[in-house]
Amino acid sequence: MTLADTFFLSFKTVVSYRLRSVLIILAMTLGVAAVVVLTALGDGARKYVVNQFSSIGTNLLVVMPGRAETTGAFPGAVLGQTPRDLTLKDAQLLGRLPQVRRYAPLNVGEAELSASNRLREVTVLGSNAELIPIRHMKLAQGGFLKHGADYSAQIVLGSQLASEFFPLTSAIGQRIRLNERRFLVSGVLAPQGKTMGHNTDEIVIIPVEQAQSLFNTTSLFRILVEAKSHDAIEPAKEAILETLKQSHDGEEDITVITQDAILATFDRILHALTLAVAGIAAISLIVAGILVMNVMLVAVNQRTSEIGLLKAIGAPAADIRFLFFAEAMWLSTAGAAFGFLLGQLGSLMLRLVYPDLPAWAPAWASIAGITVALLTGILASILPANKAARLDAVQALSKK
Repeated sequence: MTLADTFFLSFKTVVSYRLRSVLIILAMTLGVAAVVVLTALGDGARKYVVNQFSSIGTNLLVVMPGRAETTGAFPGAVLGQTPRDLTLKDAQLLGRLPQVRRYAPLNVGEAELSASNRLREVTVLGSNAELIPIRHMKLAQGGFLKHGADYSAQIVLGSQLASEFFPLTSAIGQRIRLNERRFLVSGVLAPQGKTMGHNTDEIVIIPVEQAQSLFNTTSLFRILVEAKSHDAIEPAKEAILETLKQSHDGEEDITVITQDAILATFDRILHALTLAVAGIAAISLIVAGILVMNVMLVAVNQRTSEIGLLKAIGAPAADIRFLFFAEAMWLSTAGAAFGFLLGQLGSLMLRLVYPDLPAWAPAWASIAGITVALLTGILASILPANKAARLDAVQALSKK
């Protein structure tokens, strides 16, 4: 038989056994679609986390009190000791380092915000004017804790709080209370939504000195530092550690976390997770291959007369073998194509339901899914093809 005859005959056989072919194609389709959708979900989660971390700042370092060991714990806590506090003096020392572009001391707490006969609990950030560029925030109105006569009593509102407390008028210049302290609204943040699970539209920002007084503390929660460039991140980290070691009587009692280190860790974890779910989904393709093999073994028994006739008219064993290979190829190709389309549709649905999730299947996953489907189907046809090729023509024709 010519190659064209083999493909035509195999295609005719696939079409003639409709139910059998549909079931095999369906199994292949679901396997490939699972690979595409699950890798789109895993890779989308990785990109989402990376984007979230990137949105909180560039060339960012976070200085925390206490020395974190490889166990992730502060060893002094076991002995009842507490880490040395970070102070405003420490923050000012870091601001003088040549590797540092800007810094923002940070205090965080909860307080009652009241104005215009409205009252609600809000998250309070105490910082300086450098928090806006470090955290990539934007102002919709007014200024951000500008120095002047009323600097110590200024407050910046999140966009949602501004619209809730002052729905009919501009919030700029309005008086507002935080617990029992009075503040003047100097600015309103532009809507930004949630960043790392924290809604920046529902926060207020006040000068760090006011926050320390409000929360009755002299320590800082964190110090955010922006390096002058990406290449300056590691030198800045070393300089911060050395500077605060000298300031803290020679003790290494702080931890500096770089944005790159956090991103690299999450990237590795989520990439491994993507590969794991792709592997789990690929198992369904192996199951589909077993289905192909079982069905084709049954087909050999059902088509012994046909095989015997082909041998009787002179078809060599290689042609018989290739006939079954071609049938498996038709089925696998159809399953891979439909699976790829179904997987792309599933990825699209994920993006529509979760707009913030960039659920695009990576190219390698789509190619791998299609390749595994084709190889599985073809490999699964080897045993049935060999069995058909070994049939004796006379015995095959004598069977009914």
